[in-house]
Amino acid sequence: MPHDHQHDHDDHDHHGHAPARFGTAFALGAVLNIGLVAAQIVYGIAANSMALLADAAHNAGDVLGLLLAWAAFVLGRRLPSARRTYGWGRSTILAALANAVVLLISVGAIAVAAVERLVAPSPVAGTTVIWVAGAGIVINGFTAVLFTGGHDARGHEDLNIRATFLHMAGDAAISAGVVLAAIAILLTGRLWIDPAASLAIAALITVTTWGVLRDAMNLAMDGVPARIAQAEVETWLRNLPGVMEVHDLHIWGLSTTEAALTAHLVRAETVDDQELIRAASHGLAARFRIGHATLQVETWAVAESCRLRPADIV
Repeated sequence: MPHDHQHDHDDHDHHGHAPARFGTAFALGAVLNIGLVAAQIVYGIAANSMALLADAAHNAGDVLGLLLAWAAFVLGRRLPSARRTYGWGRSTILAALANAVVLLISVGAIAVAAVERLVAPSPVAGTTVIWVAGAGIVINGFTAVLFTGGHDARGHEDLNIRATFLHMAGDAAISAGVVLAAIAILLTGRLWIDPAASLAIAALITVTTWGVLRDAMNLAMDGVPARIAQAEVETWLRNLPGVMEVHDLHIWGLSTTEAALTAHLVRAETVDDQELIRAASHGLAARFRIGHATLQVETWAVAESCRLRPADIV
């Protein structure tokens, strides 16, 4: 069929990833957190603190998450090739998915151990816990600061960097909770506070991680990125001058920062195809941050015989 199938790249800068300085941030953050995990395990056992060990398990997952995010950050900057025409951007999605799964597994282990400790409470060296968890506040807080300003070359927020920042900031808050639990034990002598704090930490990890898992799974399954409302995109395309209908519209994530779109635009007979392609591609990039737009232009007569026109056809 005489379709006009064109792909406009004018507004697309597919390597506008986070600044290179974040490579150093990942390296420094990983080293600091590995040291923190080692200290929390050693002193958690010595202090008999379930809360401190729970925080260590969480931070161990964070180290893995940092390493995965770092690897994805490096891979995502590689140029496309004949075999990988979109490059390695999807590695950022896989890293987020793997990180969420590991964290949820660690939550199960934390919860089981905490329940056992609730049944049979044990003394806790509160002062040791306060000092070690306090170090966690400093290290996690400093690591979070390393990932501030996570914007790409076009000023758009890099979701991978933003997620890392939020994770580290959340860890600092969790360490603060461990400190408060230790202080409460010293003041009241109630040993159940330690495992109760562990369960609270586990619940917090579950809540924050579930959203990451959901969004990463959505992107891995070629779902519409959460930041984009497909209905708004379709309405905007349909309102372009000369466009009579939009069908076979698909939007999916190429990475945690990049999005792609394909669509059929049915135009009036008097509309210039090239001008329509240019206007649509520029607008999609500017309004919705969709850099890969592949648009197929059809007349009404051609659209009536397009096999992809029904909404239930993929």
